[in-house]
Amino acid sequence: MTEEAILKGCLKNNAAAQRELYNKYSAKMLSVCYRFGHNREDAEDMLQEGFIKVFSQIHTFENRGSFEGWIRRIMVHTCINILKKNKKFNESVDIIHATGVQVREETVPSIIQAKQVVECIRLLPIGYRTVLNLYAIEGYSHREISQMLDIEESTSRSQYTRAKAMLEDVLIRKRILQKPKQNIEWIAAGNRR
Repeated sequence: MTEEAILKGCLKNNAAAQRELYNKYSAKMLSVCYRFGHNREDAEDMLQEGFIKVFSQIHTFENRGSFEGWIRRIMVHTCINILKKNKKFNESVDIIHATGVQVREETVPSIIQAKQVVECIRLLPIGYRTVLNLYAIEGYSHREISQMLDIEESTSRSQYTRAKAMLEDVLIRKRILQKPKQNIEWIAAGNRR
């Protein structure tokens, strides 16, 4: 089934088209939700709620940009809304936990596997993890993040800086970063919009 046929079918609430859409994008979108959720079950709940929104809002897709990108934005916003509703984003870490780690200026070798990095990101406190995901991976600006999370833009910037420092510490402790002179700036490379 082509993407156009899937869209037309979903607009008519055709169950086969909806199933096809879900099968085509669910694995990619689960990985998005996984980065925000506390565990796999949370991610799966976020995914289900996200797809409910996709199906109920599919009439608003205007064929501008990619359909996958439209679905991804819905998933990210669904994840954020669930975190806010459950007040999980309000869990914070004292600044003392982020001190003592300096962000370094060289590049990380390409041998680091994305899966290892995602697992390390998931170890971060939810507030740090959320801002890091939104800024470095999803490509939102600090202004957009501040609006999404109902926080100050400066808070988004400081959470991101602390998240990078804490992530670097985790990567070093897990021996994913081998040299102390490496940096995690590569995470945001190419994701700015």
